[in-house]
Amino acid sequence: MEIANENKPVSRKKFVAWTLGVLSAVTAVKYLFRSAPPHKSTAKMLTQDGKLVEVELSKLSRKKTKLKDSEIHTWVKRKSSL
Repeated sequence: MEIANENKPVSRKKFVAWTLGVLSAVTAVKYLFRSAPPHKSTAKMLTQDGKLVEVELSKLSRKKTKLKDSEIHTWVKRKSSL
């Protein structure tokens, strides 16, 4: 018994279809099983001397007050450049 399609070349359409299928499956697995980014529990804030620091959200008070325009301009204490 001989197998008739043993040396039959793969058609271009089948090759492209299989290639696209494999690539889309790999991409789907990559996005479905990726780990969640760690929850950020810090916030970046500016200190009075002009430094940027990270503060834990648990350390901040929930009470919020609105600043006046005059307070904003005088809040940052600048160092003398001498």
